[in-house]
Amino acid sequence: MPSRPSTPPTTDDAGREPLTASAAYVHVPFCRHRCGYCNFTLIAGRDELQQHYLDALELELSGLSRPHEVQTLFVGGGTPTQLRPALLRRFLDLLARWLPVAPSGEFSVEANPNDLDPTCVETLAAAGVSRVSLGVQSFQPRLLQVLERDHSPESALAAIERAHEAFPSVSLDLIFAVPGGSFDDWRRDLQIGADCGADHISTYGLTFDKGSAFWSRRERGALNAADEELERRMYLEAIEYLESRGLEHYEVSNFARSGHRCRHNVNYWLGGNYLAFGPGAARHEDGRREVNHRSTTAYIRRMHAGQSPVAEWEDLGPRDRAKELLIFALRMRAGVQREWFRNRTGYDLDHLAGEAIRAHVAAGRMHDDGVTVQLSLEGLLVSDAMLVDFV
Repeated sequence: MPSRPSTPPTTDDAGREPLTASAAYVHVPFCRHRCGYCNFTLIAGRDELQQHYLDALELELSGLSRPHEVQTLFVGGGTPTQLRPALLRRFLDLLARWLPVAPSGEFSVEANPNDLDPTCVETLAAAGVSRVSLGVQSFQPRLLQVLERDHSPESALAAIERAHEAFPSVSLDLIFAVPGGSFDDWRRDLQIGADCGADHISTYGLTFDKGSAFWSRRERGALNAADEELERRMYLEAIEYLESRGLEHYEVSNFARSGHRCRHNVNYWLGGNYLAFGPGAARHEDGRREVNHRSTTAYIRRMHAGQSPVAEWEDLGPRDRAKELLIFALRMRAGVQREWFRNRTGYDLDHLAGEAIRAHVAAGRMHDDGVTVQLSLEGLLVSDAMLVDFV
């Protein structure tokens, strides 16, 4: 991390240039419990803090000084729908006041299937939510138990049906390579996801992140990761099967029907500016990157004390910004066009990363036709490991 200024930045610094971000993320940290695989910023079993969180969030949002219209607004967690009904309405009212979504914009909210009852659906729809992302993870009872999810396949399907009736776009998260899960289990999950009419499906291989309960159990030998070859087959099956069902594989982990890409995340992958609010939220504005305190209680305490919520910050130089853009943009299946990259960054792609590109092309992990550089199928399988070569 570069040297820091003596005073951390805030969203209402005097003399700050007008915000240019057309996207915003708001983090709601509450969950009923922390699933074993989860290493996200959240607080479980502390719903008594919800009111205090909203008070703190209102203080942070008020730092904007005036409403800031956005093209995309993404509410994640945690579990945003864990907010009690009256507090969920207050939360959505705060967003409408400070972060109004443009008429043609995208308003996404993550939801737990068990929370998406008729009252919750009505509340979200009335607030203008246009896209709901459901953390289904699996439709197999045995695998849901392994993942420590609190919903059943039946409740997930009921939530999906209610979501389709109320929202223009419905997205599902599915996890593969779950311990004890078979290839046939994964194929059934993909089939059910497509059959239920999901407009967007995100597929993630289970990871054992340090700090998660699953990581600790694996270290003790109490939980084993799936075989690497099985994980590879599952990922390739997702690409082949979902594309055969009309969902375009547009990013390493994401599939969408026509017109249903997650516009918020596309902005992120293509280097757009974005605001962020709430515990652990990360924002980016013209090379300045900031991250709020991850602790919900610290975030609340600091906001009520009139202090900045920011815990970490850095200013990226033009070269580092160009490299970061390349890393994220390469996640898109369309790849990176040389002319587009030069226009966006001022850097020639081959001067910046030619050696790494040539090495990965030679290894079969990338394609390069002279105009566009993109990941090959082999590259998609190892994208997280190989993209660090461009840092």
